[in-house]
Amino acid sequence: MARSRTASRRRHRAAALTSVAALTIGATLLAELPAQGAGKPRGHDVSSHQKNVNWQKAKNKGARFVYVKATESTNYRSPYFSRQYKGARNAGIIRGAYHFALPQKSSGKAQASYFVRNGGAWRRDGWTLPPALDIEYNPYGKGKHPCYGLRKSTLVSWISSFSNEVVRRTGRRPVIYTNARWWKQCTGNSGAFAANHALWLARYDERAGALPAGWNYWTFWQYADSGRLPGDQNLFNGSMAQLKRFARG
Repeated sequence: MARSRTASRRRHRAAALTSVAALTIGATLLAELPAQGAGKPRGHDVSSHQKNVNWQKAKNKGARFVYVKATESTNYRSPYFSRQYKGARNAGIIRGAYHFALPQKSSGKAQASYFVRNGGAWRRDGWTLPPALDIEYNPYGKGKHPCYGLRKSTLVSWISSFSNEVVRRTGRRPVIYTNARWWKQCTGNSGAFAANHALWLARYDERAGALPAGWNYWTFWQYADSGRLPGDQNLFNGSMAQLKRFARG
């Protein structure tokens, strides 16, 4: 992912995600709540692209949780992370941090360590979501090397290394953000993580559709890259009480 999560994804999402089922009028995408979203807490995710977010306005529009980009590889920390992360909490929104993986750059352990040191920590306070790993199509490959030039087994090992270091440092396994097509292509549809990692699914459609191997349900679903909330639009697969329990661990 580039310094701006949204900017980078728009270059490769046509290949990364399945079909988008959203109403389009002219050039305006009307990302409404999908059919499976009734009654589920709304949320969003942001990066430096959103800059200074009006968090109270976001809450008034329905935001109940947010993931904030903290880091990428081992040499980038979002300059807006602290103000976004603290701003969400001050507005009464449950928040968490995510790391964008560049597995060809350094080991999973090294990137996890950098992430936790620069925003990816977790506290059992009921306001902090578990750390999240964003692993998807290579945004810097210009359509080439979608799997970062790595073998499927190497990527599975990389994710495992990242997860092991995060749980060692924080006590929580990371949420895994991905999409089914990339997961199948680049990990061989590995089922190694479903038992103890929550799934944050990326699919722009009216329904979540098929999930990566092993997962029977999604915990978070990113269903659109624009809508009523700043950044990408998300849902939590449960009630507000369950979201709070998930945050507490």
